Order: sequence, then C-alpha cells, then structure tokens
Amino acid sequence: MESDEETINIIGDQFCVPYVIHLEVRRKVESFSNAHYDVLDATGKVILQIDGGVWNSAKKRLMKDPAGFPLCTLRKKALSWKNKWQIHQGESSEQNRLLCSVQQSDAIPIKNNMDVYLASNYKEEEPDFHVTGSFTSLSFKVWKDNLIIAEVKHNYTWGSCKGKESFKVKVYPEVDYAFIVALIVIMHDTDNV
Repeated sequence: MESDEETINIIGDQFCVPYVIHLEVRRKVESFSNAHYDVLDATGKVILQIDGGVWNSAKKRLMKDPAGFPLCTLRKKALSWKNKWQIHQGESSEQNRLLCSVQQSDAIPIKNNMDVYLASNYKEEEPDFHVTGSFTSLSFKVWKDNLIIAEVKHNYTWGSCKGKESFKVKVYPEVDYAFIVALIVIMHDTDNV
C-alpha cells in the first residue's frame, strides 16, 4: 500500500503506523474451550493479547493491550449461515459500539474467503475489505479494493499438533494492525469450527 493512501483505522489510530510492521502472532490452546494469542513486535515484546474461545458458550474473544485494557470483543453470531462475527469496541455488545462484521464470502465455501463490512456499511451490499485464503493453508491476504493491505503466513511446526501455532504478519503503512490481528483470530477460529 502506498504511503499517500488513506489511514485504515478500525480499532484505534494508535495501531496505525507510517511504516510496514512485522508481527508474530502465537496461539496456544489452554483448554478445550479456551485459547490464548500473544502478538509480538519485531523485538519480541508482547503488544496485544487475545483470550477466549469459540467452543465455550459465550463464543467470544477479548483483545487487550499489554496492561490488560480491553480494546475490542470478537463475537461469533449463533446460528449464522455464513459464520458471521462481529467486532465491538471494548467489551461492549451494543450495536452503537459495533466496529465491523466479518463473514464467509459464500455459504458453501470453496476457499476460506471472508468479507468485512464496516459498521457504516449497514446494508452489507459490497464488502469494505476482502480476505483471501485457501483450504490447504491458514495463510491469507487482506485486500481493500485491489490493494493488499496485509499478508499473513502460517508457520506450520510440530508444535501445531500440540496446540501451539504461530503466524508471521506483514501489515502495510497506515493500516490498523489490531484489526488485522482480529481477522487472524476469526479466520483461524472459522477454519477450526
């Protein structure tokens, strides 16, 4: 994405930086109903954490900063035809705090593709962002129109078999990296449900 493009701020402007940022997202299964994600910057410092799980009754995940302050909540809608998720500010579930919704592109997916609709796009006619992946890999790209704004590569290791996985993430300048991390969690949870 070119530097003269608009800033893509979904969760917070503090997560939009004027340079390409490389992150590592580590996932660890803690129990049948809970998994924990740590997001590390290039120096290995934890900059975001996500807790929760889709196999618990709440079907939600909470993203926090390193101090434990809630940034957003990811909720899977019950009985959703296209595996719809909603992302709300903080711990809210109220419609006026909705940031965006994410759902599979097709009811019967051929590839693991998802559409993202901002809260202002309430009719959901055309997606604001598109996520393209495949069934053979948990790697994917995030698009805004015809521009790639982030790339995610799944690192398959033997630890993946034991509930430990990691993703290498490249987020382009002025793109909200917390938003991209939320998409990683949703893509992974949708792929594993």
